This record gives sequence, C-alpha cells and structure tokens, in this order.
Amino acid sequence: MDDREFFQTVADRTQLSRQEAADVTRATLETLAARLSAGEARDLALELPEHLRESLRRGPEEMEVFDPEESIRRVHERTGLSEPEADRGVRAVLATLREAVSAEEYDHAMSQLGSEFARMAESAR
Repeated sequence: MDDREFFQTVADRTQLSRQEAADVTRATLETLAARLSAGEARDLALELPEHLRESLRRGPEEMEVFDPEESIRRVHERTGLSEPEADRGVRAVLATLREAVSAEEYDHAMSQLGSEFARMAESAR
C-alpha cells in the first residue's frame, strides 16, 4: 500500500477529504510514535510507505503512557478537526495500519499500545 492509497482508505472510512485524511494520518502516527518505544516506532515505520515513515520518527525522550482519549485529543489539537472527526480518524488510521503492515508488526505495536487501541481499530468501518 502506498501513501496515496493509505490516505484514500482513511478518507473512505472517515468521510473526510483526502487532505484531512492525510493530516489525520500524520497526526495519528506522530501521536502513536510518542506512545511506542523508539525501536518499535522504527520497526513499524520500516513497513510503511516512505512518505509516512517520518511521522513515526521520535526523539530520544522516554515513551509516554496515555489512553486512547488522550491520543484523540492530541490529534484534534494537531489537525484542527473536531473531536468526533479526530476520533473517527484515529480509528481509521489504526484499521488501515493493520492492513498496511505485516500481522506480526501490527501485533507488536498493539502489544505496546494496549488492548484499548486494538479495539479502536476493530471499531473502524
């Protein structure tokens, strides 16, 4: 899956414009990068299209622990989308991520994110 296909899939799932889908994808990946270990963020990035890898790059800071509601709030702040749109966007990005990377890599990421994040992916259209 290339980045355009990724964005289109997110747009289809959320009924957002393609540009909004691109924005919510990048914001979600940036938010997830803060929640993942540096090694896991790197491994996940290696399976994504080149233009999406930068969004998973993280600095040397410690990984943060926060719940899905905080991730939605952060995406809302980064994109300017409403909270319901950000919620749909995060869910759609997680579901699309599940389709874009290997099952093994997705499972590794979800093991760090936690079951609440995995359930969000399952609830996307």
